[in-house]
Amino acid sequence: MRGGKTGEIIGGPRDALLIALAAGAVAGGIVLWLIGSIVVAGTFLAAAVVVAGVAVALRVAVTKPPVSQQTADWSLAAALAGANADAVAVTGRTGHLVCANEAYETMCGGFPTPPALALSDPDLARLTATGRDAWRDGHAAAARIEIAGQPVSVEVTRSGHAADHLVWRFTGQRTIDMLGGIADELDGVMGDRMGEAGLMAALLDADGKVVAGNRALRARAFGRANAPIEGQDLANLLVGDAQRGIRFAREDEDAGAVRLLQVALGSGDHSPTLVALIEDAGSAAAVGDPHDVETLLSVIPFGLALVDREGRFLAMNAAFARMAGAEPAAPPLYPGDLVVREDKAAVADAVRRFTTGGAQSADLAIRLKDHPDETVALSIAATRGFGGASVLLSFKDNGEENRLKREVAQATKMQAVGQLAGGVAHDFNNILTAIIGHCDLMLMRHSPGDSDYDDIQQIRANSNRAASLTRQLLAFSRQQTLRPQVLQLPDVVSEVSTLLRRLLGETVVLEVKHGRDLGAVRADPGQLEQVVVNLAVNARDAMLAKGAGGRVTIQTRAATIAELRQRGTDIMPIGDYTALEIADTGTGIPPEVLPKIFEPFFTTKEVGKGTGLGLSTVYGIVKQSGGYIFADSRPGQGATFTIYFPVHAAGDEAAVPRTPARTKTTDTWGSGTILLVEDEDMVRAIAERALTRQGYTVLSADHGEAALELLETAERPSLIVSDVMMPVMDGPTLARAVRERYPDIPILFMSGYAEEQLRRSIDLDHVAFLPKPFSVQQLAEAARDALANG
Repeated sequence: MRGGKTGEIIGGPRDALLIALAAGAVAGGIVLWLIGSIVVAGTFLAAAVVVAGVAVALRVAVTKPPVSQQTADWSLAAALAGANADAVAVTGRTGHLVCANEAYETMCGGFPTPPALALSDPDLARLTATGRDAWRDGHAAAARIEIAGQPVSVEVTRSGHAADHLVWRFTGQRTIDMLGGIADELDGVMGDRMGEAGLMAALLDADGKVVAGNRALRARAFGRANAPIEGQDLANLLVGDAQRGIRFAREDEDAGAVRLLQVALGSGDHSPTLVALIEDAGSAAAVGDPHDVETLLSVIPFGLALVDREGRFLAMNAAFARMAGAEPAAPPLYPGDLVVREDKAAVADAVRRFTTGGAQSADLAIRLKDHPDETVALSIAATRGFGGASVLLSFKDNGEENRLKREVAQATKMQAVGQLAGGVAHDFNNILTAIIGHCDLMLMRHSPGDSDYDDIQQIRANSNRAASLTRQLLAFSRQQTLRPQVLQLPDVVSEVSTLLRRLLGETVVLEVKHGRDLGAVRADPGQLEQVVVNLAVNARDAMLAKGAGGRVTIQTRAATIAELRQRGTDIMPIGDYTALEIADTGTGIPPEVLPKIFEPFFTTKEVGKGTGLGLSTVYGIVKQSGGYIFADSRPGQGATFTIYFPVHAAGDEAAVPRTPARTKTTDTWGSGTILLVEDEDMVRAIAERALTRQGYTVLSADHGEAALELLETAERPSLIVSDVMMPVMDGPTLARAVRERYPDIPILFMSGYAEEQLRRSIDLDHVAFLPKPFSVQQLAEAARDALANG
């Protein structure tokens, strides 16, 4: 047992030996007293010694030294965290705070655990999610989380001997803090160097108040180098007149005048200003000393350059040279030397216009020679007070802005094309309904073997083929009817792999790979099979166009957080996704074609060998299923299509109405009165004839108001068959008006749009849907079922 001191340890080998000897001595004494034999008593004593020795030996052999439990020495971790300028904290598996440095205490106002920081709800949710991602992936990060009014970035890393701790590191947002950064420079060594060069500098906010000033300015303005200047109005520290110029207010009239130089640190009205004051020696040369100008530019942390009246560079700082791709040792002579040939004239004309005083400031979109594929903004401003300099140039990196504009334009175009495709499909479905219906009526009067029977069948077959094209258009516009189920992507791929091997042919090898621990997704299995088939067939055609076979690889796997961030969180939110990847070894997709591949009717195949609806159908199915699809390709190296489906969580079942199962029967005859409402004359005529042939009495109207007027004089109908989209009064409005009079009347809607979309927009119970185009048989069955269910 372990106590407080060494002398208090009981039960060691020495104590056991002493106890055994004492027991042997007592036993020997008793024997000697009883029988009086010294030999026998000695024998007892010797036996006791032997037994004690054996016992001690066994105890030493079997007793293990106590194992000291190792405990973590967090003092070392705290010392390391304290040496870091960033805010660092360590939390355990239960979320408790193990240690943190002083920077963390200063930032958070104490030592709360990171998930318990006083943040806004969105920032707290992002911070909590970052911690969960770090437990799962080992590392996670988030940007622009506002703590105590300051944006910071956080990096979380799982660490520890058993990987049971999280290390949280908070760093300042890696953007230019214009006021804070320059203020620190003016208060520090750089400000002192400017003072040694004869420059008095101050940083002013938008109201003209001093944010910071160097020691030289404080000494001239107040007489003390450490005098407080923050919050002062610089205009109140200066006086001036036309004869003596500008001087400090605290100095007498004989003091030397100063010249004021101003640089606006932005293009807006609320941007800060950097002001430099130098001794006015009475000559333009003293005012425009290149050394003073270069010193002033060097303290500004973003790219600036000065151009003289001849259009030549006068000075530029290191940030401007780095952004422009210029060599500091051999700077360019003219601004036009930095841009591509097509932009040289525009830059030269803009600089010339500003040197003559014709403009104040403007932005010009240019392309640099080092990055000809990216557009950057060149800000040009007329300036005065820098001696021979007349134009100020600065760069604005708008690459991210241009990328977002392209993505928004592409998304807007796809949405507009989708709406157009859906409208075309809807109108085309009305035409196909009439064609198919008339074919069905004609087939009732002709039997196989008649001279017209085969022609009618051919017309009907071509109409059904056209109907399949409209379904593809509806798929692209995300308006088709889906029957989603919770399923595993490997099961879908396995179902269609046998068909794919026949479609791909003998020269194309199909390779299927499945990852482990894949999350279930919710989608229509039939539509997913169409997605896989379309992409695989496209891959086969690309490889056959190469003149030989190749390999098509279909892979299912779990998407990583790093992969999602690479895709762009503004496009696809961070979450759990299961990825389906289809890659080929074909010719690849040219860069100029890649942005257009999902547009309907766009195809690179020869005329007559493709409708251009394959990939657009894939795009619509994936989007309607809540997924995301990306195409990556390099010419000559094949293409890869990656589809991400959100992992389905238990309890997220959407309330999608199911059509009740019915017993198949060929008996479609019925009786009763049906009110038919359809604005398309050809569809109304075919539907009226079809229902009349089945035994119904049909009352027809061309819009909702005409139907209500008809109901005023007619008896209660047995069924309302109505189109959804109609002029004057649409189908749902008509149905609500009829239900007020006949609450239990069954309603059958006809539409060329998706059933799911219509159910979300129609707040009526016990209604049935019949998609267009439909045949006479399908209309009769739908009417029979609606009456039976009603």
